[in-house]
Amino acid sequence: MRLGINLGYWGAGMDADNLAVAQEADRLGYDVCWAAEAYGSDAPTVLAWVAAQTERIDVGSAILQIPARQPAMTAMTAATLDSLSGGRFRLGLGVSGPQVSEGWYGVKFDKPLARTREYVEIVRKAMSRERLTHDGEHWTLPLPGGPGKPLKLTVHPTRPHIPLYIAAIGPKNLEQTGEIADGALLIFPAAEHLEATALTHIRAGREKAGLTMDGFDVCPTVPLALGDDVGALADMFRPYTALYVGGMGSRKQNFYNQLACRMGYEKEAAEIQDKYLAGDKQGAAAAVPHSLIDSTTLLGSVERIADGMKAYAAAGVTTLTLAPAGFTLDERLAALRAGTEALELAGLA
Repeated sequence: MRLGINLGYWGAGMDADNLAVAQEADRLGYDVCWAAEAYGSDAPTVLAWVAAQTERIDVGSAILQIPARQPAMTAMTAATLDSLSGGRFRLGLGVSGPQVSEGWYGVKFDKPLARTREYVEIVRKAMSRERLTHDGEHWTLPLPGGPGKPLKLTVHPTRPHIPLYIAAIGPKNLEQTGEIADGALLIFPAAEHLEATALTHIRAGREKAGLTMDGFDVCPTVPLALGDDVGALADMFRPYTALYVGGMGSRKQNFYNQLACRMGYEKEAAEIQDKYLAGDKQGAAAAVPHSLIDSTTLLGSVERIADGMKAYAAAGVTTLTLAPAGFTLDERLAALRAGTEALELAGLA
């Protein structure tokens, strides 16, 4: 099992610390460094900045938002980043959610699966340097009846195939991800529920495409915190969990809330959402069960973290992306180093 890191969003006052974390991960031999975007910092700029100041670690978008860019623009960005980084770029895509898609980008959040499938088809075709034509429900290239003509990407990517990941949560999206992508970016992964909540659907998609799980990257993001008091460490992640389960989406359409329900937390997920949407964020955080946090994070001593890594590897994780937590840079760097120590202790290095 390989290790990655996720720097999250840029521009929150920790930019210099984030770069130091990425550079230390590079020195320690971590496999990939992911950066996110929502409606603040964009991922490609951050990844170019990190790639320019690291040597070996891959850089990946987790995620580039599909409603933010035309697919041909995403192919251009991927090819450029791969070229500039010397073949170290991984393209992670996702549809975001209805609030961001419609509120920030002005793009209707309709038929997300069909839109993702078409988007991936166009991106792959463009990156392969074929002349770009497409006749679909969401995109038509070139536009009919006008001066447009099929064009070919002028940039030569360093590699003939740039790894493409999709952020997926729901069963249908997971199945399609297994069918059309090289990897899945997962969030809130509990090792004991991973087969039922994710892998069974991914595997079905692979089988639909005549493929096996060989070479497919199962890549969940897991917060990591080092310390002796597991309860106190878990409390650090209560606001984070409450935000996603309670407030990341509408009452009717919150993918993270639905995931918590599939893991057996139906009553708790409803309470968290009720309190969060009513403006009681502290109450929502207090309502998050300790077991939900503990099963979707790596907390405690190096030995306890190693045990958690063993469980993830046994469940089928191939790249475990860590989000090292701490109140200071030194604490985050210590958590990062604990990750590599735990991997070795678990016999997974």
